[in-house]
Amino acid sequence: MDTAVSFRIAAAPADLTTFAACLRGTLVRPDDAAFEEDRLVWNMAGQGTPMAIVRAADSGDVATAIEFARSNDFEIAVRSGGHSLAGHSSGDGVLVIDMRDLRGLHIDPERRLAWAGAGLTASEYTEAAAAHGLATPFGDTGSVGIAGLTLGGGIGWLARKHGLAIDALVEAQVVTANGEVVTASETEHPDLFWAIRGGGGNFGVVTRFTYRLYPVEQILGGALFLPPTRDVLRSLVPVAASAPEELTTIGFIMPIPPVPFVAEEHHGKPSLVLMFVYAGDPQAGLEAIAPFRAAAAPFGEAVMPMPYPGIYDFTAEGATRHASTTRSVFMDVLDDASVDAIVDALAIAPPMSMIQIRVFGGAMARVPADATAFAHRAASVMVSIMSGFMEPEMEEAATAWNRSLFAVLEPKATGVYANFLEDEGDERIRVAYPAASYERLARIKRRYDPANLFHRNQNIRPS
Repeated sequence: MDTAVSFRIAAAPADLTTFAACLRGTLVRPDDAAFEEDRLVWNMAGQGTPMAIVRAADSGDVATAIEFARSNDFEIAVRSGGHSLAGHSSGDGVLVIDMRDLRGLHIDPERRLAWAGAGLTASEYTEAAAAHGLATPFGDTGSVGIAGLTLGGGIGWLARKHGLAIDALVEAQVVTANGEVVTASETEHPDLFWAIRGGGGNFGVVTRFTYRLYPVEQILGGALFLPPTRDVLRSLVPVAASAPEELTTIGFIMPIPPVPFVAEEHHGKPSLVLMFVYAGDPQAGLEAIAPFRAAAAPFGEAVMPMPYPGIYDFTAEGATRHASTTRSVFMDVLDDASVDAIVDALAIAPPMSMIQIRVFGGAMARVPADATAFAHRAASVMVSIMSGFMEPEMEEAATAWNRSLFAVLEPKATGVYANFLEDEGDERIRVAYPAASYERLARIKRRYDPANLFHRNQNIRPS
C-alpha cells in the first residue's frame, strides 16, 4: 500500500529565527561559529556563501525546509557529501539542506539488505558492510556521499561484477516538492523510482536508501604503475574488457606520487596508474592482471589481497579540497587518434592534471538501457579529463588544456555521465540521457516538481 506523510508546517515563517524553532536539527547562520566549516564543499571552484544551512535531523526537517524555501521564494541547494563537480551543493544566498547528520545504518546480513541515511559516505557504509563480508557498489573514493553518487548512477570498483549503485537500490525515502515523504520502489511510485536511478536530485530530496548487499570479502586490489606509452594505452581497453568480470579497473594517467613501492627516480613522472579490484579469489586475480604486466614492465606496483574497503586507501587523496574543472565522455571505442591525443596532451599537462580511463562491460552492461534513467549501459569506456588548480592564476592554463583535449574527444562521445558534468548547459544534460529517457524524466518532473523547485542539479525541466 502506498503511503505519503506530510510534514508541512501550518504557516511558513518569514524569518530564520522562527524557522529554526520549527526544526529538530540545527539551523546554521553566517554569524554562527560553525558556519565557515559547514559551508565547505569539495570543489572550491563551486564554493558559495549560503543564506543559511539546515542540518536536518530527519525527513520532517527536510520537509519543513522545503516548505520554508518554497513559501519565501528561496533557492534550495541539497548537500550530502558535498562532492558535486558542478558545485550544486552550495551557492551564494541559497538555503542549503544539509544531510550530513542523517547517518543511520542498519545492516541485515541474513537478508543482505541495508537501510542507510543519506548523510553517509561510501567508506562509512562500506566499512560497516565489510564486517559481514558484504558490499554495495559505490564509487572509487570513500569520502564521497552515497546520496549524490547513487542518484546519478554510481560507477565504481564493483561495476563489472555487481553493477552500479542504482542496480543495488531497492527503495528510497523521498521528500517531494509538496512536502510529502514517499517511498519510491518497484511497487510504490515506480515512476519516481525509475527517475531517481540516474536522474539525480531533480525529483525530491532522498533521506534514506535501501540497498542490496553482495558477498565481497577478501579481494585482490591495488595499482600497477605502467609507462603511459601509445602501445600501453592502446592495449588498455581491449585487455580490461576481456578480463573476467570480477576485475574492474580505473586507469589514472598522472604523475607518480612519492610512494615507497616505486623507485624514486620515477616519482613525479607520468604513468598509467592502473588501479583495480578483483572481487574474487586473489590467486585468480593475479592471473587476471597478468596481461597488463605483459603489456609493459611496470615502474612499480602495490598489489595485495585486502579487505574490500582497503581499496579506498589508494584514492584517499581524492578527499582533499581544491578547485578543479572536469570534462568527461562515454565512448564506444578508444581509437588510435584518441590515444594519440591523450599522449600528446600528457606531454604538456599543467600541474594537478589527470586523465582517467574506466573500462566497462559485465554486470553493468546486462541491465536493459531503459530499466533506469541511467541509460549508457553499452558504453565501453569513459574518459574523464580532470584539472585542478590551487591558485586562481592557475585556472586559465588548466581550463585551456582541459578543453583542448576535450575538443578532440567530444565528437566521438556516445554520452556523458551526469555525475561527471559541471554546469555545462542544457545541451550537455541532454547528452547524458537519450531522447526517450529525457522526455520520460521531464514528464515525471512535471508530476513531482512542476515548479522546478529542485533546479540546482543537472536540471530536467518539467515538460
